[in-house]
Amino acid sequence: MSAVIAATVADELRKRGLAGTRPAPPGELDSSGAERRIAGGIGAKRVDVSWCSEESGLILAVSVKTINFKDSKSKTFQKNLPNRSNDMLFDSVTLHRRFPYAVLVGLFVLDAGAKIDGTRKRASTFENAHKRLAIFSGRNDPGERDEKYERLYLVLLDSTTSNPTTQFFPVGQPEATTSLDTILNDALGLVAERNSDFYEVVEGVLLTSASAKTKSNRRDAN
Repeated sequence: MSAVIAATVADELRKRGLAGTRPAPPGELDSSGAERRIAGGIGAKRVDVSWCSEESGLILAVSVKTINFKDSKSKTFQKNLPNRSNDMLFDSVTLHRRFPYAVLVGLFVLDAGAKIDGTRKRASTFENAHKRLAIFSGRNDPGERDEKYERLYLVLLDSTTSNPTTQFFPVGQPEATTSLDTILNDALGLVAERNSDFYEVVEGVLLTSASAKTKSNRRDAN
């Protein structure tokens, strides 16, 4: 499931001007269009979705972690939450330590059943995930802690029908839904903000500053 989500996100980023985003479409680079393996601060790391440049290295990355199955004993999704949370934080530490200006977005995907697996004595996995991860989102300055993500979201995936559906929530805000479109537009804005000498966002597309200026001049001329 994480591979499907990563491919969808990468495709959406390419539509927004981020040519070369990995994973590439199948067959474009090799049989799988595999994700990049990037040298991080704690060794090399495969990155689910990444966009790089020769000048800056890693500029934007998306880490995708999933919990799809209930624990056979507890019949909840709770058991794997600590391990998968730690996996996600390892990604951010590894990448930010080497690329402090990189914009990292985390998508922590839970089966939709995680929202209703609570009891009178224990909160649901969905609620506990919000509490566990909230302090690791909102890295608004490159000097902040490596383990924080610029943006971190919980995703509820309902795959019980022929057309799976998703709901996106900023961590720490279990009642505030958002959309993938909004998430990616926000990420592009952060990229442009941190690389203002090189990029601008124009009509939802990331352009080099030179291209943005040319487009603006043409618009003014018309």
